[in-house]
Amino acid sequence: MTDLFASPSSSTPETYDASAIEVLEGLEPVRRRPGMYIGGTDERAFHHLAAEVLDNSMDEAVAGHATRIEITLEPGNRLTIADNGRGIPIDPHPKYPGKSALEVILTTLHSGGKFSDKAYATSGGLHGVGVSVVNALSIDTAVEVARNKKVYRQTFAKGHPTSGLEEIGQTQNRRGTTIAFTPDPEIFGPDAKFKPARLYRLARSKAYLFAGVEIRWKCDPALIEGASVPAEAVFQFPGGLADHLKEQIGTRNCATNEFFKGRQEFPDSQGSVEWAVAWPLWSEGGSSYYCNTIPTPDGGTHEQGIRAALTRGIRAFAELVGQQKKAKDIQADDIVSGAEIMLSVFIRDPQFQSQTKDRLTSPDAARLVESAIRDHFDHYLADNMERGRALLGFVLDRMDERLKRKAEREIKRKTATSSRKLRLPGKLTDCSNDDPAGTELFIVEGDSAGGSAKQARDRKTQAILPIRGKILNVASANSAKIGANQEIADLGLALGCGFRDRCDPDALRYDRVIIMTDADVDGAHIATLLMTFFFQEMPEIVKRGHLYLAQPPLYRLSAGGTVAYARDDAQRAELEATVFKGKKVDIGRFKGLGEMNPAQLRETTMDPKTRSLIRITLPQDYQDQQPVKDLVDRLMGKNPEHRFAFIQKNAATVDEEEIDA
Repeated sequence: MTDLFASPSSSTPETYDASAIEVLEGLEPVRRRPGMYIGGTDERAFHHLAAEVLDNSMDEAVAGHATRIEITLEPGNRLTIADNGRGIPIDPHPKYPGKSALEVILTTLHSGGKFSDKAYATSGGLHGVGVSVVNALSIDTAVEVARNKKVYRQTFAKGHPTSGLEEIGQTQNRRGTTIAFTPDPEIFGPDAKFKPARLYRLARSKAYLFAGVEIRWKCDPALIEGASVPAEAVFQFPGGLADHLKEQIGTRNCATNEFFKGRQEFPDSQGSVEWAVAWPLWSEGGSSYYCNTIPTPDGGTHEQGIRAALTRGIRAFAELVGQQKKAKDIQADDIVSGAEIMLSVFIRDPQFQSQTKDRLTSPDAARLVESAIRDHFDHYLADNMERGRALLGFVLDRMDERLKRKAEREIKRKTATSSRKLRLPGKLTDCSNDDPAGTELFIVEGDSAGGSAKQARDRKTQAILPIRGKILNVASANSAKIGANQEIADLGLALGCGFRDRCDPDALRYDRVIIMTDADVDGAHIATLLMTFFFQEMPEIVKRGHLYLAQPPLYRLSAGGTVAYARDDAQRAELEATVFKGKKVDIGRFKGLGEMNPAQLRETTMDPKTRSLIRITLPQDYQDQQPVKDLVDRLMGKNPEHRFAFIQKNAATVDEEEIDA
């Protein structure tokens, strides 16, 4: 693969000519722009390398070709993942004379056996970039393949072969692929280390997702801090997700004695779904969603499917037992928000929001999952009427609590609106609904973007508050300066919930607060300042999940009658390689939200049916906000030395084209 990048440092505008154009060969684009392929160079991206290799082995297991996977962590960040599957093909590739299929897979983007269903009916790796990206971002990769009673080996460094494919011996009982790699400290930094606890959890979760696989974990004891992670373990769970949920629930009491669990094949060999659901009297662990063994922490269309099945099923049961009058008010959150759900789907050609696959977007998944689960849930409720009534009572109690909170908020909102109507900021364009449920406040930068957003909005539920440029950095300002700032005062009046210790989330005038800034560096800076404001001044709003980031597009791509939008360079590249493959594409770049006409802004960024939002929350690993506060203080506080150290450490990963833009 070749990629073109203009290099602003290699020439001046006066001498801009062909010599200024760089041609990045092979896997060099991955090393230049790792964020496009693994989402960054932080700890999460670092461990994503392990997930990419492990997913290949899991695909072999799910396809019925492997029964065992071994994961070994050694000193020096050396990770080895082996399976007893078919082994990567080692015969010459017909399109690349002189190269084996193994070398092509390891050194070429968009190569692999998962673009069609010839080798895999379902798989987690879809774009053909996983193992080649791992190879590109590692200083030393060694691959051993056991096929046809022979063992072959080839080594690589930073995406380039350092040896040819060698036959290293005979074997009678061995088969499969072994990949050992060491991530490159030039890419991830000298302090980046594999965390045994994180890899251990990853290995265990994969074993839950496919009952037919045994996963063996081994870690050098010197790398283990404390006793929470064993040096060796074997994972195999015949009960699948139900075993996972049982471990998570522990000794907590639930609304029903038995989990709602099951597995169902989709019609026409389209895949399958497995689920396990419990309704604990107090929730702790949360829910987990997977597609083709890939975790999708942001949910997606498969989550929508189970939400619909559970909601419609409990309403139908309520009608069955004569409580249809109350059943009409049951909403999805009444049955889902108090549940702990494990959901795993296997489908062909799944679509994800990005290469890191955090959210499933396949349209058919919602329909397939709902239809598969609904009948099972109806039987679960009606087969044991006492169990069904117990769950219905639990759901109706939650519904009553929700309606009570809604009524209280409505009274507070009406009181606040009537008593402070003249005090609302003049530049706020409010929505017409009095009930906060379902309402949204978009915070936008500048009158131009504000004008476009006002025309694009749904007047009933969406309010617009323009702000002027970059607001005050509250992390480095004293309380007197914060109190005197007009932009912050306007925000406080619009939201109506107060600041700091007096912040009352129940008084918030909107269900969602959405930061909507330009998709460029300045926009990101403004969004950072606003997030800092909410974290410091209204932390409960963040904790309760009311704060969101809009995702406006940076590019508009069109060819013929086909139009698509891309949020960033990575999505643009993906669209060019899929939707617009082989077509001459007209690409336009939006310099700001104000450049988008209202119809475009509505379709791409504001319409709940077509937009994407990022919810801003505290990481699950934190039991309180102190670790985040320390980070905010270092990067946004009064001490410039901390920011300078951060910039020095991370400057090499900054995209110069984005700075110039």
